[in-house]
Amino acid sequence: MRDPAAFEDFYRKHAATVSRFVARRMSDPHTVDDLTTDVFLAAIDGAGSYRPERGSQVAWLFGIARNVVAAEQRRAAREAHKSGRAAGRRDLDADDIARLEERIDAERDARHVQSAIAALPAKLRAVAELVDVDGLPVVEAAAALRIRLGTARVRLHRAHRLLRDAPETRTEAVTSTGGTP
Repeated sequence: MRDPAAFEDFYRKHAATVSRFVARRMSDPHTVDDLTTDVFLAAIDGAGSYRPERGSQVAWLFGIARNVVAAEQRRAAREAHKSGRAAGRRDLDADDIARLEERIDAERDARHVQSAIAALPAKLRAVAELVDVDGLPVVEAAAALRIRLGTARVRLHRAHRLLRDAPETRTEAVTSTGGTP
């Protein structure tokens, strides 16, 4: 992606989708903004790895976003004191913060579904998040995770069965996101 105009079009087309993906997993507007930027920086660096036959641009971006968010979660878990976080950030104006807070609020229900999904084993959780929370078709989730379609379908079925059978989960939340237990 060496053409700045092409990247700008790509960014404008997918920025809101990636930002929503990140907002479902993070609650701080600054972190959402930073990680969304990190996803697109990683996309620029890895543009040569995109293969259209393996899935859509959104699926590819969600694969990158999963890695970026996971890296941030690992970093945050290791960091006991977060006082230095604001030092390296660009200042968000009131409109930026309001827009990101609205997005975070809009994704609040999805975070409840994710908390139920969080109890799943990692491989099942990854497919369930992409399909039930992020709305990707199973074929796109398989591409994002770099697994076979059949493997993704089996994992999704197992995740739905575990969610349905667990008394503490809200299966109506899972089924309302487009998943089918």
